[in-house]
Amino acid sequence: MEGREEDVRVGANRYTEGQAIGTSASTLREEKDYQEPPPAPLFEAAELSSWSFFRAGIAEFVATFLFLYVTVLTVMGVERSSNKCATVGVQGIAWAFGGMMFALVYSTAGISGGHINPAVTFGLLLARKLSLVRAMWYVLMQCMGAACGALVVKSFQKSQFERLGGGANTVSSGYTRGDALGAEILGTFFLVYTVFSATDAKRSARDSHVPVLAPLPIGFAVFLVHLATIPITGTGINPARSFGAALIYDRAQAWDDHWIFWVGPFTGAALAAMYHQLVMRNVFFKSNFFKSKYIV
Repeated sequence: MEGREEDVRVGANRYTEGQAIGTSASTLREEKDYQEPPPAPLFEAAELSSWSFFRAGIAEFVATFLFLYVTVLTVMGVERSSNKCATVGVQGIAWAFGGMMFALVYSTAGISGGHINPAVTFGLLLARKLSLVRAMWYVLMQCMGAACGALVVKSFQKSQFERLGGGANTVSSGYTRGDALGAEILGTFFLVYTVFSATDAKRSARDSHVPVLAPLPIGFAVFLVHLATIPITGTGINPARSFGAALIYDRAQAWDDHWIFWVGPFTGAALAAMYHQLVMRNVFFKSNFFKSKYIV
């Protein structure tokens, strides 16, 4: 009986009162079982003379080129048909965007990180995951790749491309600019939040399957957001995708509300970075500020 009572006492005190329900016993250890990458410097001159820096940019260019090529062609195929039941429909468009993102993130993650989206790059920049120089290089190459992808689609079917809108993002009739902006903010928040969660250093270290499966939830997030917001804006959540299609289509309706497809995604990405750093990773409250002797 004494031994059983001791087991009950130890079991009852195994977790401290402040520990959240559902957390594992490993959280009680003071030693980290993962290595947190150091914050990236704002400017690193050595990057400009590194081949890996330029190789990463080329990878972003090619990935975004392929992304626009396949997705805009899919949109054109749906738009040109008078009978939507004879095409892949809205669900097929969503699958094209999500599936391409899954495949391309998987293919380029080891070279550039597989951003393929200026909003993702911006969110990771705010979280100090890459330098400002690299972020600007990525955004430039992403926008160029997107424009080239849309240009190839236009070269295949110029008259239809111009007649059907070129896959450019616009605010749909029946919705206001505020509706469109809100949809872009929330959609991008969901995507960038998923990116942070899928690539978290702690989860990657403790769950060996996480690095392998990371592209899957990212692609699935893109698919789900497209299902929800295609009727509102055609779904941007990617400024390079919106810019590339608008640049090659080059009509007034593509540029009238184009600012929404930059402001919305960047705002959503900033909110996702803030949420991940302050809430999910508790970075602010782990800082030395709260360990100061001046804080009671």
